[in-house]
Amino acid sequence: MRKKPVGISRLLPCSVTLLSVKGKERQDAMTASAMFVSENPPLLVVSVAKQIVSHNLIEEAGAFVLNVASAKQVKMARQLGFTHGGQVDKFRRFNIQKAKARKLSAPVIKGSFASIECKVITSLSAVNYLIYLAEVVAFQVNDRILPVAWFGNKYYALDQEVQ
Repeated sequence: MRKKPVGISRLLPCSVTLLSVKGKERQDAMTASAMFVSENPPLLVVSVAKQIVSHNLIEEAGAFVLNVASAKQVKMARQLGFTHGGQVDKFRRFNIQKAKARKLSAPVIKGSFASIECKVITSLSAVNYLIYLAEVVAFQVNDRILPVAWFGNKYYALDQEVQ
């Protein structure tokens, strides 16, 4: 049994989302993990490092899109997780195809299993992160695409129900 906290974040399976956000003059995307906290109303939380561009843009816009990554977007999830947007336009660098969101100015990332448009309700500072509590204001789902989950530092396609 493990007793040290090293790698503890890898013990909890989680969703893989590609957070997209647009401010007045810039846009950015990052890999994020999100969790629903309420179904009615639909509320979720996501944490974002305070020192990255996405944080500044969320603060400016008060909204973001959580694109639930598909099995075909694992490479993109890795790239976004290791690249900071301070000096690079990640949409251009990684050729990320985007579409217009239904209610927000933030772009939807094409090829995602789902795109969940969120408006920030409040935030909580936690060490070097800001944890956003957001309400879902619109969403789109492509049922023909498989979503992925992250566990043990690996990605898994979710295509088999366990009975």
